[in-house]
Amino acid sequence: MNNNPNPSKKSTDTIPIEVMITTVDHEIKGYVHVSKYTNTNRELTDLLNDKEKRFIAVVDAEITKKQGGPPKKYDFLKVHIDYILMVHPASQIIYKESTRAQEDITRFRELRDKLSRTRL
Repeated sequence: MNNNPNPSKKSTDTIPIEVMITTVDHEIKGYVHVSKYTNTNRELTDLLNDKEKRFIAVVDAEITKKQGGPPKKYDFLKVHIDYILMVHPASQIIYKESTRAQEDITRFRELRDKLSRTRL
């Protein structure tokens, strides 16, 4: 007997994986559901190669434009597979230096150089 009051095939046969999806214009961080019966190294590959699906469902999605700006958040988002350049587990993200961070580093170095010249 199933004690789950609202049984769902989705919740029993899949597991969520946090991913980063890259498109031409956006980066999308969120969760996709993959089969819990698939080899761990093939989960995302199988999801992308499924001939039955043209879209990937992403939940708890956060979209950031590559040109900058504040991220937008969505409870649910469908991403067309043809527009995906890359998908990888979010756990593999080491560090992403944004354009803003690069500009701050450049300004800091310039200021530090000016200060060191005035002290001489």
